[in-house]
Amino acid sequence: MGEATRSSVVRDSLGVAIATGTYGLSFGAVGVASGLSLAQTCVLSLLMFTGASQFALAGVLGSGGTPVAGALTALLLGTRNALYGLRLAPLLGYRGWRRAAAAQVLIDESTAMAVTRPNRELARTGFLTTGLTIFVLWNLTTLAGGLAGEQLGDPRDLGLDAAVGAAFLALLWPRLTTPVLKATAALAALVAAGAVTLTPAGVPVLVAAGVAVLVGALSR
Repeated sequence: MGEATRSSVVRDSLGVAIATGTYGLSFGAVGVASGLSLAQTCVLSLLMFTGASQFALAGVLGSGGTPVAGALTALLLGTRNALYGLRLAPLLGYRGWRRAAAAQVLIDESTAMAVTRPNRELARTGFLTTGLTIFVLWNLTTLAGGLAGEQLGDPRDLGLDAAVGAAFLALLWPRLTTPVLKATAALAALVAAGAVTLTPAGVPVLVAAGVAVLVGALSR
């Protein structure tokens, strides 16, 4: 495996990680505005560390919901991480404490940067570079956003959310090499787009994943 190949994986991973990690500014501000203390907001990012679930919990609390309702909503949205684990466990090949540690940074972005790699070493490079970088940045920007509170502008105004989606599209599009893969991606995107206006944040991802699983099962 050449150094240039590893370097390209690191470069791609850092590009996605920096855009995603900066988005923690928004969660810090939203968490404090929803009634959580600064310490509680930071602990959520440190221990829960899955953006959609964190925003869902803060949203439920901010709208007057109970902590139990918020926790159940966050748990529902976090179920996709379990599916990621089933896919990545044999690919990454971690055992013991390494597997437990890797689970902490098992998120959408680290999964995407691992599953497209041709071998285990590159998969680990993409997974760890993305996951660890986002973890550090997300927690730092959560603290900064919480301190700034409602005075902070939403990072979406800077186009960071669009940057993440554009990065994923650029990385995944070349992998759609067969008609079945292209049709599955198009169908999943359409279903997810329709679910955006009807479901909480994060659920469209689960719906799109369900489409992909269904197509995979039928194609077999």
